[in-house]
Amino acid sequence: MLSYRHVFHAGNHADVLKHTVLLAVLDYFNQKDKPYWVIDTHAGAGGYRFDGGRAKSHAEYEEGIGRLWERTDLPALLAAYVAAVRSDNPDGHLRRYPGSPLLELRKMRPADRLRLFELHPADVRLLGEAISATVPDAQKRVAIRQADGFDGLQVLLPPPSRRGLIVIDPSYEDKRDYGRVVAALRDGLVRFATGTFVIWYPLLQRNESLQLAGRLKKLAPDWFNVTLTVKAPSKDGLGMHGSGMFVVNPPWTLAAAMRETLPWLVDVLTIDKVGAGGTAESSVSPPAPRA
Repeated sequence: MLSYRHVFHAGNHADVLKHTVLLAVLDYFNQKDKPYWVIDTHAGAGGYRFDGGRAKSHAEYEEGIGRLWERTDLPALLAAYVAAVRSDNPDGHLRRYPGSPLLELRKMRPADRLRLFELHPADVRLLGEAISATVPDAQKRVAIRQADGFDGLQVLLPPPSRRGLIVIDPSYEDKRDYGRVVAALRDGLVRFATGTFVIWYPLLQRNESLQLAGRLKKLAPDWFNVTLTVKAPSKDGLGMHGSGMFVVNPPWTLAAAMRETLPWLVDVLTIDKVGAGGTAESSVSPPAPRA
């Protein structure tokens, strides 16, 4: 939906979970010399500022990256995530936040390729500016399309390199996004069965959200699902109380690393202890106890 702008939520607890997992997957991809593609279906504006504008007025980052910023006891995955954000804040003051496209591009090698979709016209312009400022040869490595990422994904699979990471991260403000995520994964696995698909989703008191992970599990034999809940659902059922990351064809190291990280993350990011926690489950092993 064109009313949604990620700038309102940049750096919040959901971004912490999403980007920690995303960076861990990219680190694994980089262990092999063969090039790969990253396809991001809902790229956003690329980067965000905390010292002015919409992000400052909402200040959701204060209960996300803000709680990790000065910590000296970060687990390895979170240390890598905070280090990636520090690249935008070399003076040590938390003023900027890199979105998924910038985090992806900075992790990728010169031979790897990034394909970005964003529908909002203002965010497309900002995204192009952010990418150009990050990489001098961006035109060779990155392609940006103002288009619906669900539709655009179909024509890019499988990527020429036959190695690829597909990031699916819609706003879910339109409840049809839940069904479109399921359809995108089903179609994507037909076209590119060996691809790694990373899907972010909100935890809400609505049936579409409650049922999404279960629907995704039925589509793939190899998956990892991690959730982070920072507070109890509101009595009126409105608002996001946590989020999840569902990874199809995950790196074999991801489940163990996230199970070690999750209890620490729950402890630091909890807003209220009633109902807060986390889960990590995998298709290849029994579900871990709730953190």
